[in-house]
Amino acid sequence: MSNQIEFRHYKYFLAVAEDLHFRKAAERLFISQPGLSRQIKQMEEELGVKLFKRHNRKVELTEAGNYLQKELKSNFKRLDDLLQHAKLLQQGINGHLNLGFVGSAMQKVIPELLLKFKASHPNVTFSLNEMDNNKQTHALLNQDIDVGFVRTERVPKGLEIKAMHEDTFSLVLPKNHPINEKNFTNLYQLKEEPFILFDSSYSESYYEKVMQIFDDASFSPVVSHSTVNANSIFRLVENNFGVSIVPTILQYGFNLNIKFIELKKISQRTTLRMVWNNESSNPILKSFIDVANNV
Repeated sequence: MSNQIEFRHYKYFLAVAEDLHFRKAAERLFISQPGLSRQIKQMEEELGVKLFKRHNRKVELTEAGNYLQKELKSNFKRLDDLLQHAKLLQQGINGHLNLGFVGSAMQKVIPELLLKFKASHPNVTFSLNEMDNNKQTHALLNQDIDVGFVRTERVPKGLEIKAMHEDTFSLVLPKNHPINEKNFTNLYQLKEEPFILFDSSYSESYYEKVMQIFDDASFSPVVSHSTVNANSIFRLVENNFGVSIVPTILQYGFNLNIKFIELKKISQRTTLRMVWNNESSNPILKSFIDVANNV
């Protein structure tokens, strides 16, 4: 590689590759557009590779440009992680993990796992980010988070998945609803009720499983509201906007005027799974997975 190419050239290249617009990239980099164009042209000449297809109003990456963008982003991410880990070690901290999770994971699985991990790794810190399943998947592929906790059965190539907790489903009703555990016989009793459910964007496989519950009960629900937030569902139920079906574990941690009826007799179950990227450059991730495998 030529000595004429410097770190800034790669930085300039990634900015243009992201924006696909020289003026926008130049403004973001606080340099002139002609100056940026010269730097990219110099980089292409030194490498002997054409990185962009330039049209009158449009800029596109070449096949070589696409490859370089992907690899540079991955390697710069690894460099950032290494530098961040070095800073943590300087501060007496052995590592840091970014966790993504769906809300139900905080009821039992994550607290128990973190307690177990902290017992053997007391100098590791954590960031916790509540995210839906799709956002976690994208964040893991981009290595923006290290571990995810999702309710989905399949993940894209490059991600690993492990079942952590299987759960039943429960009905959620307002406290004053006439149906209770003693007089409840089957879901068909609620066929005239509006239902408030997790949106299909929360997890397509989870949503399909809930729809199977209604299929087995021989009716199609009227879904009055959809959301990706459990607290929103419970607030709507509490205020008599409808009833819901959620993972049973969500009955803990909320103090609202609602009641739960566990659907023990149905065949459907929902599984919380841990997901991670095997190509992650975070050195503490393997230790975390080892602990999770023994929980």
